[in-house]
Amino acid sequence: QLQLVEFGGGLVQPGGSLRLSCAGSGLDYYGIGWFRQAPGKEREGISCISSNDRSIVYADSVKGRFTIFRDNALKLVYLQMASLQPEDTAVYYCAAGACSYRDPWKYDFWGQGTQVTVSS
Repeated sequence: QLQLVEFGGGLVQPGGSLRLSCAGSGLDYYGIGWFRQAPGKEREGISCISSNDRSIVYADSVKGRFTIFRDNALKLVYLQMASLQPEDTAVYYCAAGACSYRDPWKYDFWGQGTQVTVSS
């Protein structure tokens, strides 16, 4: 099965930017979703991109601030995060599935997560 690894998390000040990466052999054949889960909150789907890049979805909470894109040559999917706020603090996960417009948050394979902390 596909194994995914996230990296790029860390500590950033409010208003700052951070880029997360999702890596995995063969992930260029999958839609990739980004999720996050903060303590005491449910897991939230925040963005996804289909295998052909024709479907891109953003949750309202991150529209205008986050950008998802992929580099198939490197087999990476990125989540570029800007204007970060304390409420963005969470463990961020990538997952492989379809990014279907009918069901954008259904995925089969998951990474282990990377911590993003936004604090002054």
